[in-house]
Amino acid sequence: MTQDLDTLQARHLDALLAAYAETLGHQALDGVLIHSGRPRCHLGDDQEASFVAYGHFVHWTGQAHLAHSWLLVRPGQTPRLYLHAPEDFWHLPAALPDEPWVNRFEVERGRFETPPALPGGRFAVIGDIEAGEARALGAEANPPALLAALDEGRVRKSAYEVACIHEANRQALAGHAAARRRFLEGGAELDIQLAYLGASRQREGELPYANIVGVNAHGGVLHYQHYDRQAPARRHSLLVDAGHRHRGLCADITRTWAGPDADPAFAPLIEGVTAIKDRLAAALSPGVEFVALQERMHRELAELLVDQGIVRGSAEGAVESGLTRAFCPHGLGHLLGVQVHDVAGRVDAAGRPLPPPEAHPALRLTRRLEAGMVVTIEPGLYVIPMLLAAHRGRDDVDWGRVERLADHGGIRIEDNLAITAEGATNLTPALPD
Repeated sequence: MTQDLDTLQARHLDALLAAYAETLGHQALDGVLIHSGRPRCHLGDDQEASFVAYGHFVHWTGQAHLAHSWLLVRPGQTPRLYLHAPEDFWHLPAALPDEPWVNRFEVERGRFETPPALPGGRFAVIGDIEAGEARALGAEANPPALLAALDEGRVRKSAYEVACIHEANRQALAGHAAARRRFLEGGAELDIQLAYLGASRQREGELPYANIVGVNAHGGVLHYQHYDRQAPARRHSLLVDAGHRHRGLCADITRTWAGPDADPAFAPLIEGVTAIKDRLAAALSPGVEFVALQERMHRELAELLVDQGIVRGSAEGAVESGLTRAFCPHGLGHLLGVQVHDVAGRVDAAGRPLPPPEAHPALRLTRRLEAGMVVTIEPGLYVIPMLLAAHRGRDDVDWGRVERLADHGGIRIEDNLAITAEGATNLTPALPD
């Protein structure tokens, strides 16, 4: 596996060198200096917030947590990596992995809180840098046209990136399996989170995003951000939205399970949402409009609600009246890569805005699908009181059944898929036992 990844990574870097040379040529630039970023201290404190490196830096290096480092890219020359690794007895200096890709860079180790000097020519500096800092180097900070072109270059993933996302999925699924077991054993949300981290072999600071571990009604808070330390008296449901990074590339997976105290109506709804996910995944192929898939998700959710007796009217009426949006207010999916919500999902290939439809403002991907994209597919179905309140006067909803499901929170099933010339490949393997 590692040898195959190393070979793919070499091709990935070759392609990046060629793409950057072309882009810099179009921008009449002699090179670009990419800043990994700098951690920020909490206000009035000397403790730093969690840090993740700038996406374009990670795109080259795969190093998601290198701070104060810089990468100089010039057409026709070996990229130069300025690795911030000063001698220190308070902290272990940063180091690069013992992997072949390192030999593709000229590496200079030292102290680089400030940017290194640039050679003569016309340069841009991108990342977390002030315009004044760039001017002191004789460079321009974050030129919009360059950033748009580089963002577009990350929309279609290389074979190396797809392989890394697939491996990140494999490791994340080990965590999901452990989380499910801990829930069924009676663990609290914190216990479930710790089981996930242990099985997926990662620290919280290494996660690509803060894990969502929602037991019972907490599964209906879309970005639930806490971990209860006490297990509830009754276990209706568990929703886990949790990922992993491999060589800087992210997995983003969600699963929902019925607990031993679940209402009998809950498990069929999980099966229904899973089937919707599978059908939508099967519909992925180049040329498909993602907005159309979002609309199809709502039609299928309406049919599921009618089929399960939650809605007594027509599926068409549930969609047209906005009822399905109260049961599922989020988008169907997004681009995935070195960032969980990867760049350029709401612009076209020329960088022109593609805003989401008014009815679906949370949709993060509004483009037509292309081979090479990696996307998430994540239909959901939730009981969220504040959203359903506007529909409480309807007589075509079985409110008694809705109330019985309120303590279950919600359902989200999410896979990661690579768009191919023929259709799509699911990068999320089956959940291990």
